[in-house]
Amino acid sequence: MSFLLSSNIKFNIQTNNKSNSLPKLLNSGASFLSLSFQKHCRYSRIMTDTNSAHSEKKLVRIDISSDTVCPWCFVGKKNLDKAIASSKDKYNFEILWHPYQLSPDAPKEGIEKREFYRSKFGSRSDQMEARMSEVFRTVGLVYSLSGLTGNTMDSHRLIYFSGQQGLDKQHDLVEELGLGYFTQEKYIGDQEFLLEAAAKVGIEGAEEFLKNPNNGLKEVEEELKTYSRNITGVPYYVINGSQKLSGGQPPEVFLRAFQAATS
Repeated sequence: MSFLLSSNIKFNIQTNNKSNSLPKLLNSGASFLSLSFQKHCRYSRIMTDTNSAHSEKKLVRIDISSDTVCPWCFVGKKNLDKAIASSKDKYNFEILWHPYQLSPDAPKEGIEKREFYRSKFGSRSDQMEARMSEVFRTVGLVYSLSGLTGNTMDSHRLIYFSGQQGLDKQHDLVEELGLGYFTQEKYIGDQEFLLEAAAKVGIEGAEEFLKNPNNGLKEVEEELKTYSRNITGVPYYVINGSQKLSGGQPPEVFLRAFQAATS
């Protein structure tokens, strides 16, 4: 006689004439089933725990020093976003943007971009414009040197303020500021533009915050000392405190840095 105890456990009973044989054998079968079930449950639990451990994402923290008028900083962000999108199944990301000022003495009222770059770089400015136009095309954007440039302190104050409302909002704000300044001829020192960008990403209280030029000023200056003092150019990335990159790196460089930083 055979009893099918589960989908893969079969217990065979040989019948005989003893009246008490069948109950004993059935009890033995029940004990066997209980033991097998316990082993199966324990194995399932171990496999679940193991799979959970393997599926746990590693944290990647990225500290970025950047200026809002630095074209390579924006290109670097676009490439970083590609690297993040292609590896989000492996990592959780924490991205913090820190201020840097390429031209801290730039006029607050603004100056024509081409005029400013010619005064700063001379004849090389035309070559730089052509080069950046080519680089921006690689990330699907049209680079423009039309419009004004100038002091970036207000934009850094706003980036700091947005970070208080969430790092995702801060990251999204940097995107909006870059798109406006580099591709839509927006002036980075124009508070109307800053407020427009803030509204797009859901930052609350931006107008009241920017009205007072002292709001966030101390914090930005402290970050400039902490994160910018020992670097000579941007963008500059510190990944999990160990991997350091500079320049508008391609996505594959970021991916290798993520792996190295979490190994």
